[in-house]
Amino acid sequence: MRARLAGVRRLPALLLIAAALQAAPAAARTSAARHDVITWGASADRMADAVADRSYRLVVHTSVAGDQARIRLSNAFGDRPLTFDSVYAGIRKSGADLVRGSNRRLTFGGARSVTVPPGATDYSDPLPGRLPAATDLVISLHTPDAAGPATGHWMAMRTSYAARGDHTAEEAGTNWTEPTGSWFYLDAVSVRTDAATGAVVALGDSITDGWASTSDTDRRWPDYLARRLRKAHTALKGVADEGISGNKVLADGAGQSALNRLQRDVLAHPGVRTVFLFEGVNDIKAHSGVTAKDLIAGYRQIVDRAHAAGKCVVGATVAPFKGWPEWDPAAESVRQEVNTFIRDSGEFDAVTDFDRILRSPYDHERILPFFDGGDHLHPNDKGMQAMADAVDLRRLECAVRLGSDATPTQTTKAG
Repeated sequence: MRARLAGVRRLPALLLIAAALQAAPAAARTSAARHDVITWGASADRMADAVADRSYRLVVHTSVAGDQARIRLSNAFGDRPLTFDSVYAGIRKSGADLVRGSNRRLTFGGARSVTVPPGATDYSDPLPGRLPAATDLVISLHTPDAAGPATGHWMAMRTSYAARGDHTAEEAGTNWTEPTGSWFYLDAVSVRTDAATGAVVALGDSITDGWASTSDTDRRWPDYLARRLRKAHTALKGVADEGISGNKVLADGAGQSALNRLQRDVLAHPGVRTVFLFEGVNDIKAHSGVTAKDLIAGYRQIVDRAHAAGKCVVGATVAPFKGWPEWDPAAESVRQEVNTFIRDSGEFDAVTDFDRILRSPYDHERILPFFDGGDHLHPNDKGMQAMADAVDLRRLECAVRLGSDATPTQTTKAG
């Protein structure tokens, strides 16, 4: 592959990426010590009713590089089988336009179409060629007879495109005239890389989802974390953002609860080494009767299930939100008790103290104005970057082994 790229070094960078996606002998890059790792993810949720004969051109940003890319299509919230009769993967040039020569058809079990049962997901076949890190990958898909509830991710913080009819094979964006701020049916992209490489999954709510960050710039805190990991000497390179705006740990509502979506949105993804848990503010501010004891019990379930699956768990303290309409002293009391547990219980493999990073030194119940996105709850771009910078990369990964009683044992413990 390197020899092939050497002859085109003078081409623009985008064409180099397109060349990297072209078919190449997979055997030249494979070995026994390789596995799949998630390079992008977004939590699935129930959307409005699906539309038949609709195409979507979905723009996503990769984190870890690799080859043999695969996508996961989701019909998790559908009530009937969903057929995709044409699915392509290409590299974004600008807007809805793709880099010339980069758009390639994806297959499923060797077939050009796939029907996903209600409540299920399905992976594509591997796509030969290399997919670089930090690439705007574009998945174009067409659903000929979609109906009933659609599955997708409402708040993408990224412009994608829709069109009537099947335009998936087209590289020009001419017919993609309907911009959309959501992703439809696509919830994960993975690549094959060396077995030492792993991924972090950020399980969270609207702050993790990127609310108040600048759209189309990849400035959510997991995006900033991915940039840091690319430059660091660490085996963790993949980052999947599994935040849902309004999500709770304990109760369904804005998406299934963290407890109910943990398997599909986190543990089922390939190559995941670490779960980064940053949720709880929506449980607290809802005033639904949830106590600190209730929330702590939910955290413990997530930690136990992740450990049983051989994953490390990083816990993040709940950030301040005084000034948000639902804040009151009772909610603040729960937040403080929960944060004390996260910091001091020792039940997490590592802790990142977002509360201390984001709070004002003059009022610890309030977000620092410099980091405030304007509603006293969601950080702006600067706040998002400060959160990512606060993560101790050395403590993101621990070694988890199963003892003789099949109980996970932490061989290294980061506090």
